[in-house]
Amino acid sequence: MKTTDKKLKEFDTVKTFREIKDKISKDIQGMSFEQLKAYLEKTKLKPISK
Repeated sequence: MKTTDKKLKEFDTVKTFREIKDKISKDIQGMSFEQLKAYLEKTKLKPISK
């Protein structure tokens, strides 16, 4: 009989990614193309300045 050690995850990548996708989907629902472009520009990640 094998025993397995199950570690508790401190960070669940799949769950987090799914939550992010759901939020974006709700945010952009019903937007026109122009509104979508503005949303993407507003929420675009910015590079970190050194």
